[in-house]
Amino acid sequence: MIQSILICTPSGKSAVPFDKSQKNKTEIDISKFLSPKINSFDIVIRFSQPIIEFRNHDYQWVNCNSDRIANEFCPKIIKLKDGTLVQANKNIGIWEVNKKLKTVLLWRFNPECASSFTSYIKDQNEVTIQSANQNFNWKQNLAILFSEKNAIEFSRSKIPFTAIACFTDHCDFDTPENLKIQRDFFKRNNVKITKGFFLNHFSKRSDNASFENDAEELSLWQNDGHELAYHSLSQSLKTIPDSFDDFYNFNAPFSGLCTWIDHGFQPYNFSLFKNEKINEQDYEVNLITKNIKILWNYIDSGKATVGVINQLNTKQFTLSSFLKGNKGLRFSKQLQLMTKNMMFHFYGDQELILKYKSIAGNFKKVFHQKDKSKFYALLKDGFGLISSIVSVLAFWNSNKNTPYKLAKYSPILFKHTIFEKEFYIFQTLKIDNFEKALCQLNIDSLIKEKGVFVAHTYFSVPMKYHKGRLFYSKNEINFIVEKNFNYLGLKVLNNEIWNPTLKELVGYWSGFEDILLDVDELGNIVVKNETNIVYRKVL
Repeated sequence: MIQSILICTPSGKSAVPFDKSQKNKTEIDISKFLSPKINSFDIVIRFSQPIIEFRNHDYQWVNCNSDRIANEFCPKIIKLKDGTLVQANKNIGIWEVNKKLKTVLLWRFNPECASSFTSYIKDQNEVTIQSANQNFNWKQNLAILFSEKNAIEFSRSKIPFTAIACFTDHCDFDTPENLKIQRDFFKRNNVKITKGFFLNHFSKRSDNASFENDAEELSLWQNDGHELAYHSLSQSLKTIPDSFDDFYNFNAPFSGLCTWIDHGFQPYNFSLFKNEKINEQDYEVNLITKNIKILWNYIDSGKATVGVINQLNTKQFTLSSFLKGNKGLRFSKQLQLMTKNMMFHFYGDQELILKYKSIAGNFKKVFHQKDKSKFYALLKDGFGLISSIVSVLAFWNSNKNTPYKLAKYSPILFKHTIFEKEFYIFQTLKIDNFEKALCQLNIDSLIKEKGVFVAHTYFSVPMKYHKGRLFYSKNEINFIVEKNFNYLGLKVLNNEIWNPTLKELVGYWSGFEDILLDVDELGNIVVKNETNIVYRKVL
């Protein structure tokens, strides 16, 4: 079945020896090719016959006339021309099949952009996207399993093979008043969220909610089944010494808090601490001491709109899908949204993002504040941005369906070692227009695809230019958004969607790490060790 196996590391390619006499299982021992310095590698497996079908993210068979990718939480099952089912013994890494190389299976570990996080350097504007530091010390060798009888697929959802809707909310605009309104809103719509909160009250806005001032209300959120998560420690910036004094000396207000969501440019943020020359070991020890295990990577796969909701479906994270989802808006608004989407997601280039931010800021100063001194800077950056836009449009037919580079591998959850210990890192989908993102069409599509989103939200945002926001006015809920959440809540009640907090999602998904399959003497693929993950046979 297998003709050859290669391992590709930064230092080169090597043939991996394997036993060709084994009919149903080919072990892949790569231990001698790896070292602690290697953080990414590929295994190239060439079969004697073509791959004709691929088990997709929606648990359906698809052909290989398009490029196919399966991440850690998708089935790793293919079908060869003679009908043989082929499966990984461990559901780790990424499987990739190129439509032009149908006899080749790539088993990839930490390829570029598959498990990334944001790191701010030099100042608050300069950003690098870094790859996670990952551990490849497995107890069992990798293996390819063959069966003419069955394969086994695993459910991402605790409710077997259903969709997942998870919300992580940033509390930037929370007040004591709107916190209660939000809590009542979620309760009547049967939706749980991971609610970020500020531990300390230090804010440019006196009415900002915080645990320091609003412990009773935040306790009620926990009582309702929501998860509370640190959104850094305060709204506004303190001095560097005071900031780190807060970071190293705070005490958890509740037991079980384990999620940290970076806020702004706090110097102790996961995305910023290296900029302050903080020792990685000291930073890691403090997180462990505070029981913090889950961190946000400060990256959105894209922005939700009509037709863009499932983080596993890379076809949704393209310029074409985004354009379709924003039909009906006035041309100037479409142009603005598309330009921003090109810079932030299609290119994902930090220099272009800085130019875009500079243009946005200078445009307001020139045309709204009548500051003519910024006109030259606006013009200079504008020309640079226009050339990038023209480059996309000139080759629109090929560019429009290209997945964004930070969405290509559908990263949602992965591990990263800061110094010695591993932490869970999550990536989000930006949802700010709840009218479009959570419309009935999107919810039905999510259910059909058994999809997943981990939303990055600001439920209490008050600004009127945020179309589709939750609060229509200070204390009034947007009735269209209410209708959407009511529909979502009904699907949750009907067990068509699992609605976990982030902590619950990570707790369940961590079981994927321990999956181990084998082939019995009758040629059946079987689960060798039971985990908490729900599974079923594929025939």
